[in-house]
Amino acid sequence: MIEISTSATTTTLTIAGDLDLAERDQFPEITARVTGLRRQLVVVDMCKVTFMDSTGAAFLISLADAGRKRGGATVLRGADARDLFVIEICGALELFRIDAEHRCDDEAAESGFRHPDGAEAR
Repeated sequence: MIEISTSATTTTLTIAGDLDLAERDQFPEITARVTGLRRQLVVVDMCKVTFMDSTGAAFLISLADAGRKRGGATVLRGADARDLFVIEICGALELFRIDAEHRCDDEAAESGFRHPDGAEAR
């Protein structure tokens, strides 16, 4: 599930569950909506992402590339080392700012989602 929220300067995508090939049908519509909002900053909250493959990484890369072409920035918040590795293998880590200070809330941990360090909550 991907939720989009906005403020005057920021679009935030909150992603829960898998970000992979099975979800790809929704990526073009979401990319178009986010791009159409024309906010300078796109924040991708990945605290509740349970799995991401190269298809999910390609979706994030397309968002970051579109933002960069408009002079904006894309921030990954709550991404764990595995997610960052997938983006790095795709050769696109430099397209993102990484929010290394963010800590996912306890609600995510209690619901069984992983922590930013990659450990599964039990």
